[in-house]
Amino acid sequence: MKNKSNDPLTMSTYEMLSKTIKTGIIKSNLIPMFAGLTLSMYTHQIGIFDKWLEVILAFIGSSLIIAAAGSFNNLYERDIDAIMERTKTRPTVTGQINPYLVMIMGTLMSFTGITALWFTTPMAAYLGFLGLFFYVFPYTIWSKRFTFLNTEIGSISGAMPPLIGWAVIDANILHPAIIGLFIITVVWQMPHFYAIALRKQVDYTAAKIPMLPVVKGVKRTYVQTNFYLVILLAASFLFNPISLGLTLMAFVLSLGWLILNIYGYKKMETQKWATMLFIYSLIHMTVLFSTVIIYSLVSVIFKLY
Repeated sequence: MKNKSNDPLTMSTYEMLSKTIKTGIIKSNLIPMFAGLTLSMYTHQIGIFDKWLEVILAFIGSSLIIAAAGSFNNLYERDIDAIMERTKTRPTVTGQINPYLVMIMGTLMSFTGITALWFTTPMAAYLGFLGLFFYVFPYTIWSKRFTFLNTEIGSISGAMPPLIGWAVIDANILHPAIIGLFIITVVWQMPHFYAIALRKQVDYTAAKIPMLPVVKGVKRTYVQTNFYLVILLAASFLFNPISLGLTLMAFVLSLGWLILNIYGYKKMETQKWATMLFIYSLIHMTVLFSTVIIYSLVSVIFKLY
């Protein structure tokens, strides 16, 4: 039986909008944003209820900017999305949603999101704009189609959420605490997206997208994944000035990822290995950032109250 939720002819308005603005990506990026925000509160010993309006504006602004980025991405990539199996039913591909409407939506969401962040701090708004700009221009329009370094280039915009969250509370983004979280977020993206590229290598090859496995092969992807995982291990110690517990958590999570990568490459079929890495990358991000959030909030509550 055909799955109606994936049939463009039976897609509801909600499903169309959800696929266009990429709600899954919005949700996953709000976690590191909130981690940066709560870490800033912990560092400056500010209670969450003291900044309740800023917290709300941070979620609204970040959500709208990420939604705008997803909309512009879908709009520009209609040609390659039509080729790839996992994206060929997107409303921007099937024509179920008007491209001009997507452009208007993206523009309005960009303006509203940046404005919402501006009412927290101008730095948060600037970072929101910078993240949107990097995702649309250097990544989507240029590097994704022309170089296998697209993942590294795209990681800049992907690491903006924790910076935005921090800047909502404190405009000084050169504090060691947020620099550590930013670097970890940047490095995390390479092994994560390499796993996706391995899983969808056939799609990327058909669409002529120069992802690392397509251009350099599986072995090079394995070696480069190990390289970034070792960096991620070392980056764990950036948490040391904040908390030994966070440092150990980050280290153990990254070590587990490295071990899985080595074991999977040697013992598993490529698709199974790649899927395992992809799932673990999501676990890594969720556990690490959730731990940062819980640690920060609990520490603030106990010290303030």
